[in-house]
Amino acid sequence: MARTLEADYLVVGAGAMGMAFTDALVDHADARVALVDRRHGVGGHWLEAYPFVHLHQASAFYGVASTLLGGGQLQQHGPEAGLQERATRTEICRYYEQVLARLLETGRVELITSSEYADGAVVSRVSGRRTEVPGGCRVVDARYLAPSIPAETPPPFEVLDGVRVVPVNALPRLEDVPDELVVVGAGKTATDACIWLLAQGVDPDRITWVRAREPWMFNRAVIQPDPAIFLGMVADLMESARVAESLDDLFLRLEDHGIMLRIDRSRVPTMAKAPTLATWELEQLRTVENVVRHGHLVAVAPGELRFADATVAVERDALVVHCAADGLKYPPLVPIWGPRAITLQPIRAGFPCFGAALAGYVEATRDDDAEKNRLCPPTPYGDSLAAWVRMTVLGTRAAASATSAPDVKAWANDVPLNPTRIPAGYPASPALDDARERIATHTVPAIERLLQLA
Repeated sequence: MARTLEADYLVVGAGAMGMAFTDALVDHADARVALVDRRHGVGGHWLEAYPFVHLHQASAFYGVASTLLGGGQLQQHGPEAGLQERATRTEICRYYEQVLARLLETGRVELITSSEYADGAVVSRVSGRRTEVPGGCRVVDARYLAPSIPAETPPPFEVLDGVRVVPVNALPRLEDVPDELVVVGAGKTATDACIWLLAQGVDPDRITWVRAREPWMFNRAVIQPDPAIFLGMVADLMESARVAESLDDLFLRLEDHGIMLRIDRSRVPTMAKAPTLATWELEQLRTVENVVRHGHLVAVAPGELRFADATVAVERDALVVHCAADGLKYPPLVPIWGPRAITLQPIRAGFPCFGAALAGYVEATRDDDAEKNRLCPPTPYGDSLAAWVRMTVLGTRAAASATSAPDVKAWANDVPLNPTRIPAGYPASPALDDARERIATHTVPAIERLLQLA
């Protein structure tokens, strides 16, 4: 006989957004929550991530509102000395286990693993055991934007017999590495793969890099949890946007300000998912000169890379490294509070953990769904230059909507996940005063101009 869940909320997906929502909700409301995930534990895709991955942004911007990831310390050694620490996969998985333990100690949170939710029930993928979800239990969809990763996604190109293709996860376990390695992908995973190979002593001439599009990336040095630095970046962005003559001109101005980076300065990128990258990584990536630019790879055959408009010769035994999973998702925006589910999406542009935590706080402190949606309109991820501009416009408006409520503003200013917060006791400085003044001066005309450009 199937049991019935005893919960006020069913959060489907125990990854970053599901955990951030649950943490904020439980801390601000006397709610009972059941977390369900198809994987064996909490942490989402980090449980399957490649072993040498780090967060691409500062640890302080990731995780849940109640618990700072890492110690909030500056790196003391290495090429990123002076920048905020970035957690490893192991540290992130351990962190989520600690967050889970705290949630379970409340007595109001239950975790159901290796299970799927569908048609009003949670079903175990192992035993088939069925748990009914009562009608009064509100469903929270934390899977709407769940990323695809190479370890769980087959290559998006045909693999003919005789070709060796491995996901990026397999790199540290390789034996009998051939002379040529073909890295397929243009995003953060591919840059990590190239940098890891170079760090192992692989000559850059042995790497062939298939980049379907050239990417713009944020300079990690300006995406820091220091108000003077982050707000200074925002001020430069808005000032640039106000006078930009085109989308390309906008990004080139941001490059001049040290905000955006591109690997090949002879080409103007068309992709703007904009993960963060350090300048030392940029220098390393520029040593890989054998770059194939024929759009998306269609098929790999022994000795050949096949594209829609070209065939490129490689060594017959070349190893193809799959870094080409979709990663970020781009489904249509929907109201976060809908009639059938709460659908978690970013609110402040580019910071999904903060958005999910904000939604959890608003859910805990409001009763009217229309008011919740007014405070927390969703923001998409960027992909193309125009989509990045749309993300920036909607994210700026969403941030203004949320902080129009005094209690939300006070809560957000106390949460390290919020990149624009100014913590109590943060010292005044001419740099911070200048950044705030320029943001106030340029934001409204900048948003108007961005709307025209998009």
